[in-house]
Amino acid sequence: MPELPEVEALKDFLTEHLTGHEIVRALPVAISVLKTYDPPLTAVEGREVTAVRRYGKFLALGTDGGPHLVTHLARAGWLHWKDPLPSGVPRPGKGPLALRVALETGAGFDLTEAGTQKRLAVYVVGDPAEVQGIARLGPDPLADDFDEARLAELLSGERRRIKGALRDQSMIAGVGNAYSDEILHAARMSPFKLASSLTPEETARLYEALRTTLTDAVERSRGLAAGRLKTEKKTGLRVHGRTGEPCPVCGDTIREVSFSDSSLQYCPTCQTGGKPLADRRLSRLLK
Repeated sequence: MPELPEVEALKDFLTEHLTGHEIVRALPVAISVLKTYDPPLTAVEGREVTAVRRYGKFLALGTDGGPHLVTHLARAGWLHWKDPLPSGVPRPGKGPLALRVALETGAGFDLTEAGTQKRLAVYVVGDPAEVQGIARLGPDPLADDFDEARLAELLSGERRRIKGALRDQSMIAGVGNAYSDEILHAARMSPFKLASSLTPEETARLYEALRTTLTDAVERSRGLAAGRLKTEKKTGLRVHGRTGEPCPVCGDTIREVSFSDSSLQYCPTCQTGGKPLADRRLSRLLK
């Protein structure tokens, strides 16, 4: 799933390639991708793109005097820039293509979604805040005013495990499964520690890990073409998706806890005092 660093890089890429250009066609190939109907998707056609902004994991294209085209790539969606776009009209139901946006230059982008769970979402709205997912977002962790005190305030009284709290978009915008694993590894913290139990020293450590992990990932992705961002994300991860490999910090074996629709990875030596966490599907989690 694209998370804050990849979506931030896509925002920068699209700002360079879309701003000042006219959208001549916006074609839905999978009807399920459209989550709004008024104004229609055609309302962005014939309009110049004036800005590209990121809201958590959402991307919003602003148009001159018209609506915003907002998208959330969900778990299996991606954006593919093409110059030029293929000629002809794509056939609905054939392959992963969900939406095609063409510019007056002949270039443009495709939104695709792999798999059978169709969660890729596109909205056409007068204001991005009209999208419910954007309206409920918590603060952006890379914002200038997101400081250690703000993080401590968010975690105060939070009875969930810290892993779940970091992934809650209404608490902190943009962090998902992969980067929450990376942040907690950098902070030397168990993913199942209660968020409200963090000491001031632990909160400071978590804040530093949060900012550093995301900032470094954004910097690694900056300037890359859209098609290279997935590879960059995978190569930059130290524990997520690396079950059975040695921890790059201490050399211990990276372990995994599986859930019904996801999994997490962690290092016992770095994060849990050397104790492996039990698989939640089989037994109660160790602290």
